[in-house]
Amino acid sequence: MSDRARLWLAGLAGLAWLLPLWPLPATAHAHLEQAEPADGAILTVAPAQFVLRFSEAAQLTAVSLQREGESQVRKLGPLSHEPAAQISLPVPPLDPGRYELRYRLISADGHVMAGGVHFTIAAP
Repeated sequence: MSDRARLWLAGLAGLAWLLPLWPLPATAHAHLEQAEPADGAILTVAPAQFVLRFSEAAQLTAVSLQREGESQVRKLGPLSHEPAAQISLPVPPLDPGRYELRYRLISADGHVMAGGVHFTIAAP
């Protein structure tokens, strides 16, 4: 290896300690940390409210509920225009069955995220 190459590599190695201090752009988006009811939950009665907790404040732009085997999709709301890390919504009357609660939100960084939570209300 030439002296020039050794000097160049030594310079890079000397700067390597600065990498942990270098500011990196934020790449994380809001994601669901906890839901009530939890994904996959089997309930004996319908919950009084849906609670969604996110990793950071986000603005919900749409929430819907669909019962498996039915084509009807119920839009839930009203939705706040203010970002929040925890959002609670009232639950409409529900019959026994398997449901999917779907949501769409805008993260603080402007990215649109979507997800869903599945739960079942067991027949008595």
